[in-house]
Amino acid sequence: MSGSDIEKPASPEGDQEQNPASNNPPESSPPPVLVKGKQVLHRLQTVSSAILDKLPGRGKPLYRRYWFWAGITLGGGAIATSYGIWTIDKSLPDRAELSAVVREQTLTIQAADGTIIQQQGEATREQLKLEEIPEKLRQAFIASEDRRFANHDGVDYQGVVRAVVNNLRSKDVVEGGSSITQQLSRILFLKQEKTVWRKLKEARLAQKMEQVLTKDEILERYLNLVYLGSGAYGVADAAQVYFSKTVDQLTLSEMATIAALPPAPNRFSPVVNLELTQQRRNLVLQRMLEDKIITPSEKESATNEAITLKASPPKRWQVEAPYFISYVQKELPKYVPPEALKQGGLTVETSLNLDWQRAAEKAVSKTLKNQGRWENFKEAALVAIDPRNGQIKAMVGGKDFNNTQFNRVTQAQRQPGSTFKGFVYAAAIATGISPYDSFQDSPLIVDGYEPKNFDEGYRGWINMRDALTKSVNIVAVRIIMRVGFQPTINLAHAMGIKSELKPMYSLALGSNEVNLLEITSAYGTFANQGLHVEPHGITRILNRQGKVIWTANFQPKVALDAESNAIMTWMMRNVVNAGTGQAAQLNNRQVAGKTGTTDEARDLWFIGFIPQLVTGVWLGNDNNKPTWGSSSTAAYTWHEFMKVAVEGMPIEKFPARPEKLEGRKGSIKAEPIKARRLVNRSIPSRDSEQESNDESSNRRRRRGEYNNSDESNNSDRPSRRRRRRYNQENQTNSENTSRSERRSSRRRQSSEESSPTSETPRRRRRVESDTPAPSRRSNSNSDSTPSKPSWRERLRPTQSSEGN
Repeated sequence: MSGSDIEKPASPEGDQEQNPASNNPPESSPPPVLVKGKQVLHRLQTVSSAILDKLPGRGKPLYRRYWFWAGITLGGGAIATSYGIWTIDKSLPDRAELSAVVREQTLTIQAADGTIIQQQGEATREQLKLEEIPEKLRQAFIASEDRRFANHDGVDYQGVVRAVVNNLRSKDVVEGGSSITQQLSRILFLKQEKTVWRKLKEARLAQKMEQVLTKDEILERYLNLVYLGSGAYGVADAAQVYFSKTVDQLTLSEMATIAALPPAPNRFSPVVNLELTQQRRNLVLQRMLEDKIITPSEKESATNEAITLKASPPKRWQVEAPYFISYVQKELPKYVPPEALKQGGLTVETSLNLDWQRAAEKAVSKTLKNQGRWENFKEAALVAIDPRNGQIKAMVGGKDFNNTQFNRVTQAQRQPGSTFKGFVYAAAIATGISPYDSFQDSPLIVDGYEPKNFDEGYRGWINMRDALTKSVNIVAVRIIMRVGFQPTINLAHAMGIKSELKPMYSLALGSNEVNLLEITSAYGTFANQGLHVEPHGITRILNRQGKVIWTANFQPKVALDAESNAIMTWMMRNVVNAGTGQAAQLNNRQVAGKTGTTDEARDLWFIGFIPQLVTGVWLGNDNNKPTWGSSSTAAYTWHEFMKVAVEGMPIEKFPARPEKLEGRKGSIKAEPIKARRLVNRSIPSRDSEQESNDESSNRRRRRGEYNNSDESNNSDRPSRRRRRRYNQENQTNSENTSRSERRSSRRRQSSEESSPTSETPRRRRRVESDTPAPSRRSNSNSDSTPSKPSWRERLRPTQSSEGN
């Protein structure tokens, strides 16, 4: 075997050793990317080593080199700063809240025309627009508080340094470092605590506010909110408090005086230290000169002007319509969540008409001063409502809010007397009964209850319209017996009565207690053609940012059909034209309403309305003592208010009375009451009636009992003495009256019933004109025309002889 033959087999093996990779499987070789990564890392290590060798401390370990720790410090500081800013931002208000225009924990209540009637907390009575504030007053604040206001982004770093230097030189706080934006952020969102954390939050918040608001918006808010000492918030308050002027009446010296106050308002106040105030004023004038806002001559003149104070209390301390305000504050929780109330800053827009409110207060005061003295009542209440939307336009809850905050419009539960008859008669009309249907006015005892008329007399058969006009109690009881308790109660509740109404015969005469607001609102249903709208005094509620968070949206609801409502309005017009409410007449306007008087004249009522306005009046005593007055005094008070309220108001008429009064289809179903025991007695003759009345009067005088109200007996069961006396009187009449006298009595009664002042018998109908009878004064002791009244009687309001 040759050598060449021996070497050939070894050749492949030798090749394998020289190129081992040629025979390895492909998957076992390193990836190209990994190889490149190792190469890059190796190069970086080489470069970094070269750099480190060139830095100071060559040959020392890294942790022993000072620049290493400096880098760590700077990096940690940057991280800590970023984290601090993030923490501050997290604790600040949302971006949407930065447009707030009022402070927290404040409450502003406005009348319908936007006039502020009450404020609580740190707020100004007058929110001025920037253009309403004199330019030099604006410039005075900028020169005093933030000379670079137009050039910084919320924080004036140059101003901070300058303030520190100036304060160190003067060894006193002569200049503040906070910009106007920073001060506004503190006013609106932060507390007055003096901490580094608060200053950091203030600076960051100012920067965020500059991103949301314009410079003019920031300046306007600041000038309206900044505290200026002596209880003054904002420039308008300060002008009033120190100089009793409006901002446009201020002199240059007075403007500079006000602009000098923000750094220490209680210390620099001219009320506290006039000399120090003068020094601060002169400093502001000097800065205004330096900033070329004023001329040297203007500065000299203002510097030489003496500071003349004419102090006045802040307008925010002035409160109008206090009873209405207390009502609004109690209503707020119905419409605003508790958290929003707790935060505050709310602006409440109300329906109050300030002119009408003042007229109402004047009318109530006049009645209490004049009639209240000789009629023995010491309190009064009045409320006026727009029946078409339910808005309360005026509210007087008593004689003096400072003396007692008890609101007699919303809190006093009193018997409404004959004013409740409006719902009894409305229920009857709604069942289809004609206003000319007649009911017997004669002695009545039903299930032990014996109602009496105001004058304790009887009229025989009388139709519904005239019974309402003369406020006949017995007829009202007979009507509710025919209609039923529940239909009457349901209608009263639908029309606006909120109080509980108990099914009893005395309900017809107003024995169940209600408050003045609900019964006035219910009568507003008559004025609004049978539609009831919930009474309310708040129209809108705005949050701190001025955004509406609640709006009144009370929809009218049908309570009484329009036809029955028109008939009832026509009937109640006759009460004012020819009945017990004549004192409420308003010249050529149509007026409808109803009077009411309770037992011993403890409550005197009149609820009256025109198409655009319903007003209720109550007179009486808080301790429920009897008065010597009548409901015509309440009607007179109503007139005194309404004659002012209707000035400039278009004259409107009520819907015409339907032509068809007989055979109408009722809108509600009657539920007649089946009495367990019913006693109807004949009407006693005039002689026996007079004798009985004299005897009754003598007994009342002996026992000190008076019974001259609409509801002479509001209980369901009469006293035993009354039943015994009634039986004795009838027995005496039967024994002493001869047959001829009884025949004569029947002839007189028949003659009276056929006279123009008496009514038609039952089942007879009489068509009457819609034209009201002329107004006249009646005499309580005689049916004849009264003699000329004395001067004292002429001073008293018009009164009627019939029950109220």
